[in-house]
Amino acid sequence: MALTIGERVQRFLLVLVPRLFLALFRLVSPGTKRPKHLPPIRNPLLTLSAVQLAEKIRRREVTSVEVVQAYIDRIQEVNPLLNALVKDRFSSAIQEAARADKLIEEENGGEEVLRNQYPLLGVPLSVKESFALQGMPNSGGLKSRSKVLASVDAPPVALLKRAGAIPLGVTNTSELCMWMESNNHLYGITSNPYDLERMCGGSSGGEGSIIGGGASVIGIGSDIGGSIRMPCFFNGIFGHKPSKDVVSNDGQFPSCTGLQNDYSGSGPICRYAEDLLPLLKIMAGPTADKLSLSEEVDLKKLSFFTVVDDGGSPLTSPVDNQLIQAQKRVAARLEADLGVTVKEVSFPQLKYSFLIWDTFLALPDKDGKPPKPFVELMADGGSVWPFWELIKRIFGRSEHTVAAIGLALMESSHSSKPSQFILKQKEELQKEMENLLGTDGVLLYPSHPLLAPKHHHPLFTPYNIGYTGILNILGLPVTQCPLGLSKERLPLGVQVVAGKLQDHLPLAVALYLEKAFGGWVDPGVA
Repeated sequence: MALTIGERVQRFLLVLVPRLFLALFRLVSPGTKRPKHLPPIRNPLLTLSAVQLAEKIRRREVTSVEVVQAYIDRIQEVNPLLNALVKDRFSSAIQEAARADKLIEEENGGEEVLRNQYPLLGVPLSVKESFALQGMPNSGGLKSRSKVLASVDAPPVALLKRAGAIPLGVTNTSELCMWMESNNHLYGITSNPYDLERMCGGSSGGEGSIIGGGASVIGIGSDIGGSIRMPCFFNGIFGHKPSKDVVSNDGQFPSCTGLQNDYSGSGPICRYAEDLLPLLKIMAGPTADKLSLSEEVDLKKLSFFTVVDDGGSPLTSPVDNQLIQAQKRVAARLEADLGVTVKEVSFPQLKYSFLIWDTFLALPDKDGKPPKPFVELMADGGSVWPFWELIKRIFGRSEHTVAAIGLALMESSHSSKPSQFILKQKEELQKEMENLLGTDGVLLYPSHPLLAPKHHHPLFTPYNIGYTGILNILGLPVTQCPLGLSKERLPLGVQVVAGKLQDHLPLAVALYLEKAFGGWVDPGVA
């Protein structure tokens, strides 16, 4: 069943109107006189992975206090430019670091005991503000929740703290964690460390920015449409969206309703690939047994595939040629180094990625209960009328961002019945993708069609989220990997996808790609 004439007209308008507004925005958008880049990293402790830092701390080659203070100094240096960390707990972090150092001094069982009990002992950590971190704000960027403090830790945060990690504070998100740029009227807008005039992504954008800026080494994010992978791509770092039901999504605001828990994934964000697997294992806790994280991966025995774009959807931007070429270089390097063949494939259903994602996020759960309307989340127990908020926004009086108001307006126009055509496209894509990947397949797919855009640009290209969102609906594990910088000195990258519960495969590929293409690049010397 093809799209109806009405659906085709709607798609045409969805493309035309945002592009007209984008052209106008570019004409009237003012420039900025602030610096465009961050200062370079000077303290060598900031260039070590979490795994390396934990090892040095256990061996007493450096104290946790020294490491935590180094990161506090870096945050104080760059955060005024980035606006990534929105609330710190520096005093508590130093005290916890001192306790970690004392524990190491008093431990008689040696390094191995500490490694097994506290694999991240003394290592600093940043946390997305939407995750509950005891004593810290937990607003999800909603102004009406400005005084809400978390009374307990979200499960994955608690597991990281139990492993010895020391939170430095919480980082910015988009309003209600449902937009591609981390911007809200409670904390403001967060910038990209490679170009402060550009966006850091969302909704885990504060995490991406602070880690990419060298002011945190590891962090935690959530991803229902690309909210880990987009920030990691735009900020030149690694991130992993795990398989379904591996890491708990509890303890977050907003919480998942309807079928959203099936598509959302909480996972690690870091600068160094070797931190991904141990972080995921800790965050998963007892459910890590679902994955084969201890299994060694022989990359030469894997089947590799590459998809260059979504097949030319009229809703999305064309993939930047530099990203296409970077993905081709990955395929060529894999073939040269491993002796494998990287087969180019295509899926016609990918043209409907955004529509599939948008449709499935709105479906009811198994009991027939629909997800909580976005406008109700905005209201937070009160009442919000999107059209009235839009008028207020024009005069600068609304507490909500243009993106949130737009999402509420779009939601009100949704059909009560999902398109059978779109449901069929998803079913066919799911079957074809799972048959292709099996238990030993790895797929390369663009992270986003554009390099890190200028601030507010996603308002005019909202459907580009289809490149990441479709993989949430399919429930596949995905690792975002940096691939060096573009001619504009902006991060390049690629998504590495595997079959369900095969998270160890893209994590192994991430280690390979870091060695082959250099991994994260200090934005201060980029």
